[in-house]
Amino acid sequence: MGRWRPPPPQSSPYITPAGFAGLQQELEDLWVRRREVVRALAAAAAEGDRSENAEYIYRKKELGGIDRRIRYIQKRLPALKIVRDKPAGDRVFFGATVKVCDATGALRTFRIVGPDETDAASNAISMDSPLARALLKKSVDDVVELAIDGATVAYTVASISYND
Repeated sequence: MGRWRPPPPQSSPYITPAGFAGLQQELEDLWVRRREVVRALAAAAAEGDRSENAEYIYRKKELGGIDRRIRYIQKRLPALKIVRDKPAGDRVFFGATVKVCDATGALRTFRIVGPDETDAASNAISMDSPLARALLKKSVDDVVELAIDGATVAYTVASISYND
């Protein structure tokens, strides 16, 4: 069996202004970090035998990871569309903070954002995720059903806001 895999599906090009600023800041921070790693790599290379030099090998891998991320961000930034407008009405769209209630009555809050700014810690989910796709265009008190691990889970939309 070969290693070839089909390319992943193209992610949505939408991002919030805060997410775009965050990506630009990450790019600037990566360039600063890259300079530090190159300096450390040069010092490790000057120590001599590179085949058994753990510091050299580590810094080389670190530099490769930084370069990959820089290339990705540099290609992604021009392709992104910043969504500044907040929709009027009471439906779920990009940028919405949605509170949903499950069958047990537990409330969960999700914010629908672009794929480049998802964050599990702050419950920011990608608009390409199954839950976000199911929630899009729903109103308060609408029921959304998702198939998760062979079981169907139902959520009721409790509230929708566009505060950020």
